[in-house]
Amino acid sequence: MCMRNFFRSFRFAFEGIYLATKERNMRIHLTCALIAIIAGLLSKLSVTEWLVLIITIALVIGMEMVNTAIENVVDLVSPEYHPLAKAAKDVAAGAVLVFAIASICIGMIIFLPKWF
Repeated sequence: MCMRNFFRSFRFAFEGIYLATKERNMRIHLTCALIAIIAGLLSKLSVTEWLVLIITIALVIGMEMVNTAIENVVDLVSPEYHPLAKAAKDVAAGAVLVFAIASICIGMIIFLPKWF
């Protein structure tokens, strides 16, 4: 019974990933991740550069998923406009933006020396 619950939790997690891919911003992040991976393959990144790139991609995608979860919960508990609900959603979106900007900086540090 314990193993069954263990595998069910994976199924729920994969359902969550699938649901997140329906979000427009998530599709944008996934497209950028694919471009970064292709650029990495073409640029012959070192192992360390690949590790940094993979962690960066995972952080941005993970933050976008957390942002989506926060937005969904806020919409559930506060269907009408409320300044605190707006603040929670704005802060979550801001966190994603911080990670996205950092990922651009990391990408520039990794790729620009290889290209120029």
